[in-house]
Amino acid sequence: MRGLFVPLVLIGLLTACTKSNNGEQALQNQIDSLKTKLENAYKPGFGDFMGKVQTRHSKLWFAGVNENWELAEFEMHELEEVIEDIRTVYPNREETQSLPIIEPSLETVNNAIKQRDAEVFKKGYLTLTNACNSCHQATKVEFIKIKTPTIPPHSNQDFMKLVNNDRIE
Repeated sequence: MRGLFVPLVLIGLLTACTKSNNGEQALQNQIDSLKTKLENAYKPGFGDFMGKVQTRHSKLWFAGVNENWELAEFEMHELEEVIEDIRTVYPNREETQSLPIIEPSLETVNNAIKQRDAEVFKKGYLTLTNACNSCHQATKVEFIKIKTPTIPPHSNQDFMKLVNNDRIE
């Protein structure tokens, strides 16, 4: 009986190792499959992100000039969120590396919103717009020139300030 014990233990260990290797291979196959899915998943193009930035930039203007500070704060947050998404999705692009150009002007506009000061907001917004254009020049897309909008980007949004659910004009 003792003579069979050692070979049986060895067979048991080999079987366990084989099962372990099979389990590891199954996990590796799952990892490889998920990597492939991730690589092939939809990811917005850089221009898609910039389109969002442009829309938020425009909506920010109309919120600020109408002194709808809650909406301005919301749009500012959304603008900053899109910029963070750009940094996450395209961390190594030249355009992403140039984003710090706009950071001081974002802070200026943020401060104007917190102060609820329309004149400081307008000046800060102009600085932000100029910073966007400076970034475009730095990244060789100076043909994309941003300006202060003259009409809202969406006709179905009211940018006027509400007080007690009444529109103030």
